[in-house]
Amino acid sequence: MRPGTAWVSRTELRTDRLILRRWQERDLEPWAAVNADPEVREHLGEPLTRDQSDASVARFRDGFDLRGYGWWAVEERDTGDFVGSAGLDRVEDGLPFGGTEIGWRLARPAWGRGYATEAALAVLAYGFDTLALPEILAVATVTNIRSQAVMRRIGMTRDPEGDFDDPRAPEGPLRPNVLYRIADGAADRD
Repeated sequence: MRPGTAWVSRTELRTDRLILRRWQERDLEPWAAVNADPEVREHLGEPLTRDQSDASVARFRDGFDLRGYGWWAVEERDTGDFVGSAGLDRVEDGLPFGGTEIGWRLARPAWGRGYATEAALAVLAYGFDTLALPEILAVATVTNIRSQAVMRRIGMTRDPEGDFDDPRAPEGPLRPNVLYRIADGAADRD
């Protein structure tokens, strides 16, 4: 088994400390709190309203229903506390590349505990082992050093030729983005 490989059910991933699972109604309130936190949203744009946050969960659920994968809710195994989200999605239209993108968003109290890396490794393993994806991408604003560090920790490599200005972002620090890539088999280096 490759590092980060998790026990997988049809819709759930388990790591040593986390459960990545389908979204439930009880997740709406803590997810809205994550999305309303200006520090969490620093590299993503304006904080979301409750309606916008709830709509994102509806899209996550639809993605699972359509493709069988997407953005999982992430909770601590020992406590059952909601800590954020991690998952895979198709790269949005309008970007200068296509493929499947990995991402994560955690509540501030979960930062600095290795949860983003742990969840991302499980998601990578699922993408390669279960979905047989040939490559997984990740993007972050140039200034999002924390996410870029996670990308490197999970074995991704920056593709400077793929760096781009996000046409969906307003002029300013959210527009310049970096692109990271990992091919199937690259995670086996550890």
